[in-house]
Parts: sequence; structure tokens; C-alpha cells
Amino acid sequence: MSAPAQPSGEPVVSKAQLVEYLAAGSKREDAWRVGTEHEKFAFRWDDLRPLPYEGERGIGAVLDGLREFGWEAVAEAGNVIALSKDGAHVTLEPGGQVELSGAPMETVHQTCREVDEHLTQVKRIGARLNVAFLGLGFNPKWRLEDIPWMPKGRYAIMRRYMPTRGRLGLDMMARTCTVQANLDFASEADMVKKFRVGLALQPVATALWANSPFVDGKPCGFLSYRSHIWTDTDPDRTGILPFVFEDGMSFERYVDYALDVPMYFVYRDGRYIDVAGSSFRRFMEGKLDALPGQLPTMGDWTDHLTTIFPEVRLKRYLEVRGADGGPWRRLCALPALWVGLYYDGSALDAAWDMVKTWTIEEHRALREGVPKDGLRTPFRGATVRELAQQVLAIAREGLRRRARLDAYGRDEAIYLETLDGIVQTGRTPAEELLADYHGRWGGSVDELFREHCY
Repeated sequence: MSAPAQPSGEPVVSKAQLVEYLAAGSKREDAWRVGTEHEKFAFRWDDLRPLPYEGERGIGAVLDGLREFGWEAVAEAGNVIALSKDGAHVTLEPGGQVELSGAPMETVHQTCREVDEHLTQVKRIGARLNVAFLGLGFNPKWRLEDIPWMPKGRYAIMRRYMPTRGRLGLDMMARTCTVQANLDFASEADMVKKFRVGLALQPVATALWANSPFVDGKPCGFLSYRSHIWTDTDPDRTGILPFVFEDGMSFERYVDYALDVPMYFVYRDGRYIDVAGSSFRRFMEGKLDALPGQLPTMGDWTDHLTTIFPEVRLKRYLEVRGADGGPWRRLCALPALWVGLYYDGSALDAAWDMVKTWTIEEHRALREGVPKDGLRTPFRGATVRELAQQVLAIAREGLRRRARLDAYGRDEAIYLETLDGIVQTGRTPAEELLADYHGRWGGSVDELFREHCY
């Protein structure tokens, strides 16, 4: 959502260009990579409040501090709003959440080292500024009106438009954090299979990573309130995309969907132009009221693709987006899970066999039930806990067959170990937090900041 705008590129003159753009993401298996993205809340130690952009202890100061590690600044209207280095980016979400968008890596070991290095850097800058960072799916304490908004032009447009499409869009922008993985495909058929498996199994990931049971300092009745928020954000650009499971799913079918998803903005001459509610299809016809007669560029198309928010998102790779932000150890587990499922042919076949008979109604029931009930969500006479056991077993075998070893001779399955206890006990991370809240924390979420910061 927060990638810097792409103002240029060749003019778009046909839908075929847009289809070809996505298809060009197809790669040989030896060129497949994995990228990890994660967001975290920044807060002040003295009062636990989120950081504004400005000031000696603001988000701007955090970004400026990170530059000592070789990151290069990306500015907008005189404000540093992102950093870039070696194919990776540090960006800002609307409410000051700090995101690492990792570079594409060959192995989970490498992407995990990148995460480790980044968190070590932000901890060092945080110690200097007396601020810290928290991995959680939803801000546990502060109300929406307590959250400072970041000075990015696209966010001002989204902030105006979101409340016209759902009740919780502003909460999504300002108070949520996620971890996601980005993975490649070999062909259109491979993309379709991975897309379907990814959409079907997002509720399993949501349950395993469920880590957002508090709103405004109190239990909210959900284990992943972050996931629930997406059900009332904007129906035009969210959800499980039933058409992905239909015959005829293809790059072109996704392009047809994206062409009709309302746009937010067009970036021209260093500024964001509000076109919220207009479709990219009308833009291709030169019929945008704000830009009459103007036609889009490929940069406009890549920008638009970043403003679509289904559970799995297609660019020139697939983004799996169903997990709450969390502690250090679970950040590396997410790419490990999806690499294990996606990057071994037998594992992908097994995952597809597991989900291929599920109906759209069952997909919807899982999507709606898991944010509240987590691993206890019922499914086909069992629960999501049993689904998670199967998924982890498939992923673990896929990673073992990949046999990408670290310096100690361990394969990538080591990163799944943190999930084993969750499945064995049937208790999500959110339920552990709730037990502490009702027990030793004495009904306060303040200790969560101290015990669970990075």
C-alpha cells in the first residue's frame, strides 16, 4: 500500500499490455525468490503513545537514524517517507507503522537474516530515541483519534475515500500491522494453482498468526481483529475473489477485475491527483473527470495494483496477506510456510488436493469464522486446528525436499518450529495474550508493550 508512486512509463494503449505485464512475471524455477514484508507499531517508552512524524523522537527521526546503516532517503514534498537499499525498502504506513519490504531472496535463511538485520537496526535507533517497536496485528491501546497521520499524499486521498466504502477502513490504515510473503510463479497455470491454494489457506495462516485481540485497551471478542477489519473496509478491493476458483481464471481475468476496481489517485508532476471512485478502465478511455483526455502509463497501472487488497494479491508475483504482525520468531515462519507449500511440486499438489473440493460457501465460512474463533473454527466435521496440522506437515516436507541448508546444515523447516506449539495446544497467540491480560497483567494492556516489543 505504501510503495512510492510510479509516475512514468510507456503509455497504456490496450488491455493486452496489462495482461503481458503480469505474464512477464513468470520465471524459471531456478529464478524463484521469496520476499518478506512486515509492519510494526512505533511507540514512546515514557507514555506508550504512537510516534508523530515530526520531532526529535518522531518517525522522521527514526528514518533519519536508519540512514547511518546505508539506507538512501526517498522524499515527498520535502519529507523523507521511505528508505531504499539493495532492493529492499523501509516505508511508512498511514498511522506511522514502520514497514520493511524485503528484497527478493533465494532462501528463507536469507530473508530471515534480512529481517534480523533490520530489527537490530531499528532497535539500535529506538534505544537512542527512547522509542520501541511492537509486532501485533492491531494497536492494542490507542483510539483512532490518538493516531498521528503520516504526511504522504496518497494517504490523504484514501483517508477521505475510505469511509464512503466501509466502516473500518480508517482503522485498517492507521491501526493494523501484518506480515506477508511474496513468491514467484512459473507460468499462468502455476500462478492459478498457487493463487487458489493461497486464497483457500489464508484462514489457516490467519489462525496460526492471530495476534490482535484488543481494541482501545480491552478485549474485543476477536482473536484477529485485524483480519475482521478487512471484512468491512471496501468490498470493491478486498475478499477471497471467487472468480479465482472459476474455470477460465487467467492473467486476463485478473486484469478485468483490476480494471473495474475504483482507483484512488494518479501521480503527476510530483503530486497526487484525487480520482477516487473512477475505474482504470475509464482512465484508458480518457474519461477521468480530473484528467480529461489524458491516458494512463504503465506506472499508473503498477500504482493501481498496489491499491487492491484481496487476501492474495497478484502483481508480477503473488503476495500472501492473511497474517497478523507478531514477534520476531514468527516473522520468519510465514515465508517458510509458503515457500514449503509453493516451491516444491509435490507439496503444491498435496495442498491443492486438500482444498480443491472446497465450495465458495466453505471458503466464506472460514474467512468469516477464523478472525473470531481461530483454530477452533469448525470445518467439515473437524476444526481449523486439524487443517493447520495438515498444512504444516505438507510445508515441512516441501522444505525438506528443497534442502536449502544454512551454515549449520539445517533446512528451512527450522522456521516452522515456532508454529508447532500453537498447533499442539490449539491456542493462538491471541489467546495467550488474553490469558496474560486476565491474569498477571491485571486487566491492562500496558505490559504487552513492555513484554512483546522487539
